[in-house]
Amino acid sequence: MMELRIQLIPTGEIILSPGKNGENFCHNCKVVGTDGVRAMMESALTARDRVGVQDFILLENYTSEAAFIENLRKRFKENLIYTYIGSVLVSVNPYRDLEIYTKNHMERYRGVNFYEVSPHIYAVADNSYRSMRTERKDQCILISGESGAGKTEASKKILQYYAVTCPASDQVQTIKDRLLQSNPVLEAFGNAKTLRNDNSSRFGKYMDIQFDFKYPSMSLSSRTSSLSSPVSPWPLSRRQGAPVGGHIINYLLEKSRVVHQNHGERNFHIFYQLIEGGEEDLLRRLGLERNPQQYQYLVKGNCPKVSSINDRSDWKVVRKALTVIGFNEDEVEELLNIIASVLHLGNVQYGGEEGVACITCDTQIKYLARLLGVNGTVLTEALTHKKIIAKGEELISPLNLEQASSARDALSKAVYGRTFTWLVNKINTSLAYTDDSYKHYSVIGLLDIYGFEVFQHNSFEQFCINYCNEKLQQLFIELTLKSEQEEYEAEGITWEPVQYFNNKIICDLVEEKFKGIISILDEECLRPGDASDITFLEKLEDTVGGHPHFVTHKLADGKTRKVMGRDEFRLLHYAGEVNYNVNGFLDKNNDLLFRNLKEVMCMSENKILTQCFDREELSDKKRPDTAATQFKASLAKLMEILMSKEPSYIRCIKPNDSKQSGRFDDVLIRHQVKYLGLMENLRVRRAGFAYRRRYEVFLQRYKSLCPETWPNWEAKLSDGVATLVKHLGYKPEDYKLGRSKIFIRFPKTLFATEEALENRKHSLATMLQAGWKGYSQRSKYQKLRTSAIAIQAWWRGILARRRAKRRRQAADTIRRFIKGFIYRHKERCPENEYFLDYVRYSFLMTLRRNLPKNVLDKSWPTPPAALTEASEHLRKLCMQNMVWIYCKRISPEWKHQMEQKMIASEIFKEKKDNYPQSVPKLFLSTRLDGENINPKVLQALGNEKLKYGVPVTKYDRKGYKPRQRQLLLTANSAIIVEDAKLKQRIDYDTLKGISVSSLSDGLFVLHVPSDDNKQKGDVVLQSDHVIETLTKIAICANKVNNININQGSITFTVGQGKEGCIDFTPGSELLVAKAKNGHLSVTAPRLNSR
Repeated sequence: MMELRIQLIPTGEIILSPGKNGENFCHNCKVVGTDGVRAMMESALTARDRVGVQDFILLENYTSEAAFIENLRKRFKENLIYTYIGSVLVSVNPYRDLEIYTKNHMERYRGVNFYEVSPHIYAVADNSYRSMRTERKDQCILISGESGAGKTEASKKILQYYAVTCPASDQVQTIKDRLLQSNPVLEAFGNAKTLRNDNSSRFGKYMDIQFDFKYPSMSLSSRTSSLSSPVSPWPLSRRQGAPVGGHIINYLLEKSRVVHQNHGERNFHIFYQLIEGGEEDLLRRLGLERNPQQYQYLVKGNCPKVSSINDRSDWKVVRKALTVIGFNEDEVEELLNIIASVLHLGNVQYGGEEGVACITCDTQIKYLARLLGVNGTVLTEALTHKKIIAKGEELISPLNLEQASSARDALSKAVYGRTFTWLVNKINTSLAYTDDSYKHYSVIGLLDIYGFEVFQHNSFEQFCINYCNEKLQQLFIELTLKSEQEEYEAEGITWEPVQYFNNKIICDLVEEKFKGIISILDEECLRPGDASDITFLEKLEDTVGGHPHFVTHKLADGKTRKVMGRDEFRLLHYAGEVNYNVNGFLDKNNDLLFRNLKEVMCMSENKILTQCFDREELSDKKRPDTAATQFKASLAKLMEILMSKEPSYIRCIKPNDSKQSGRFDDVLIRHQVKYLGLMENLRVRRAGFAYRRRYEVFLQRYKSLCPETWPNWEAKLSDGVATLVKHLGYKPEDYKLGRSKIFIRFPKTLFATEEALENRKHSLATMLQAGWKGYSQRSKYQKLRTSAIAIQAWWRGILARRRAKRRRQAADTIRRFIKGFIYRHKERCPENEYFLDYVRYSFLMTLRRNLPKNVLDKSWPTPPAALTEASEHLRKLCMQNMVWIYCKRISPEWKHQMEQKMIASEIFKEKKDNYPQSVPKLFLSTRLDGENINPKVLQALGNEKLKYGVPVTKYDRKGYKPRQRQLLLTANSAIIVEDAKLKQRIDYDTLKGISVSSLSDGLFVLHVPSDDNKQKGDVVLQSDHVIETLTKIAICANKVNNININQGSITFTVGQGKEGCIDFTPGSELLVAKAKNGHLSVTAPRLNSR
């Protein structure tokens, strides 16, 4: 039986569980996957109160920034970091690993319609790949965001997706590996630790991934049909779609980081990786020490170590990546020589007098000469002098300390910057598509570039970066409006012009010829005279001072002047206002390197540097373009590239500045939403219709809401949709019907439809359940009835046969039993053996059920005559076994207790009245603990071990006056103690006997020899535990047979031949007193009659 299993996940979406063969699908909606596929995006709308909407276009209050951020927050709390704005993906950095990038996830998004799965970067990657495949148009994915927002990781995820999901061969696998391994190399040389991000890309990167969708020779009509068809008629063997090459373009490397870092930041990763991970022999050859603090270019940020970065392991990754990309050992050696030479350049120190600089130590020069392959003397000359060519004559001018330091830093930046460009070109060579059989290939471009930057101090770099973002925003709005307009026209929907902020006015302010800021900056850099950053600012005020998007301190009103410096100008960008400090603008734009330094580098024997410093530069009389002009030109080329491709967008957001997972900073995110232009994007996208779907998808989902379309609609799809929306009560202004899609203007209309579907599901479920239950119960009843008839017939036969068999067995048993009873007194024979066996068995079963429970139980079943002897043997064995078990369970302590009780029983049983009351009470090891005995007494006892102690009452020999004493028993004697004094010691050897009455009193007499001068006579004592006390004395003194139990009176020796007498009489209560006749009279109650 087919089973439909549906799983509801936290996003509110529905997943169809895998089928029998691992596949899963939703009929009529063409959704296929391998690990459970989310049926449609609309399924998640019912959970929007908890997890927000997957597409910001479905926000009811789409103009509210607060509603936008709240939707981000809801999804972020549920670990849903991806959200759409139409086809734009908004990604929030979770700052932790999420289990959403596995191979199963890649397969889940592979080949699935963009809106049939939850938002994910894989959906964007797959959509671009499928569009390239079906439409035969190059694609590009634009990734932007602040530093630390996850742009680099996003580009990695896209590359990994293509590496896993695209077809592969041995040659293709090599290209895949090189594409993936280019990342760690570029990160090592182009990324650095900043205050905002531990792995910040300090350059922009555009990468083309080339795919081998090849076209053999065919007619124009057949090619056109293949392009328009979603599934090409050409077999896969002719159009594999595997990545076969790549190309990288880099933009605006932050070369100033080589020579200077802000506090808390680091230089580029490669310097630290080389120092921490390089082998000892390598460092020795490069003249480096394993301590970053030794190098001036690495100490300015005061941050040599970062907890999240393992430079040693990263070094191993980079070395392996260089090998995979195709670097040979010589190239790696020369590359590392250049990196080491930059560190040595930073350690070149200057001195000198009267304004003339000289190098104070030539150690670094020696290293530099060897590593760079140049003449040390020539290099020293170039680092302390500059060459000027005036009217064809060369003039050598010495440098002062400041100029020499600047020249050294300029050389370091030039060497590193040009080496980085060479490195990118080398990677491009290894990724180049070399198959000449087909000249055409399809391309997906990845643009990982800096987002809009606003810092407390904004300089030339931020100016260039924000200019780039203005251009990208301009392109983004144009392409978004263009795609919207094309879709409307394709569907026959009237296009309504959209009002939006056109930032062309800002782009023109920056890049316009002769009047733009870049042109003014170049002009100020080139003009003779004392040009400075301040004169550049003044010229800006004169030229563009009247522009509505340009403000300076001089041109501003009083309120604005309070927050602007005199050396700043403000641009009103599309994303907000930014103040730029002009200090350093001219130097950074010129980016000049003295001629003699270029000459030295051109003479280098390092093969990499000979490619980086072309000798033609020396003969070229034309002044090189400034940094801003170069950037402007490269940006124009980038715009051309992007305009030629179909774009997709990923906007990256970082949730907090502290890189903590789970923390959502509203202020920071509002800042990024503004600077990424997300609200403007949403407003443009929502200007028309918020929701659009193909007829077949819309009808398949909502057909159950209309009786005429349920369960199936056989006519035209457009008529079915028209019938459905009419039944739902859509107003004419709420929707439009295109050629293949329905357009819904407001999200509330879609929400109402989705909620109606949720309500309808209950009635549908009830109806389906009722029909299914009726059918299943009828089928079940028929099966049960047929089975019951068969089982009844079979069972009746079984029962009848069993009854006949039991009757035969019963008759045979009765016959044998009667015959055995008749022959029961005869010898065992066939006639009585059954009866005798039964008698034995019956006795043994009775015995088993009635065995004695303990050793005191004397019961035993009466055996038959034939088993009398066997019964007696069994009885003895049973008793022995119970005794053995009982003895085995007795502990040593309990055994000692029982031994004392046995002695007490032997002495007092049936002889003294209060003995029965002592039986259930356990004898204690002592009645006196250490606290009750005076320490002096214990000291007097010395090494004698105290075996027992008990408080007693001693009666004087003359007046019988009671005295409270303590009786202590040791191994050799009994001692009577008064407080801290040993009053009397009675050795056990001299103890003649012990007398005690038969009544319930506690008096007893210890008899000692009358001729013993140490003793004063017999001792009369009374104890509350007389049975226990006397038993202990008997055991310690070994006088068990010397205890006399008297019934009338006890005579004892008082001393010097005199005797005393104790008279015992029964009474109602215990009384001890001296009688008139001089005897001690004791009245004790009788507790037992013996």
